[in-house]
Amino acid sequence: MEPGGLIILIAMFALLWVVFIMPQRKRLQAQRALISGVEVGDEIVTVGGLIGRVRATGDEELELEIAPGTRVHMVRGGIARRITDDEDYVDEDEEQDADQP
Repeated sequence: MEPGGLIILIAMFALLWVVFIMPQRKRLQAQRALISGVEVGDEIVTVGGLIGRVRATGDEELELEIAPGTRVHMVRGGIARRITDDEDYVDEDEEQDADQP
């Protein structure tokens, strides 16, 4: 193999690494940090789209309250994201209560 061809091959590998592998590793690391950092009281969204508040945690699972008095058990891997105070999320029950005199 010619030296020029080897340089092109190495450059292609480096480009693929930067474009595909590095971003995937960062996403995976961020997801692991999210899953391990969830605590009681956090409001989360599951991968299925449920929104609820964490009421109890375990090593591999947690208890999520999705409505007043309705709790479900789920695995930690089902967490899609955490809802933070700075997001424009409005609880529908709070919105309805505000509309009533």
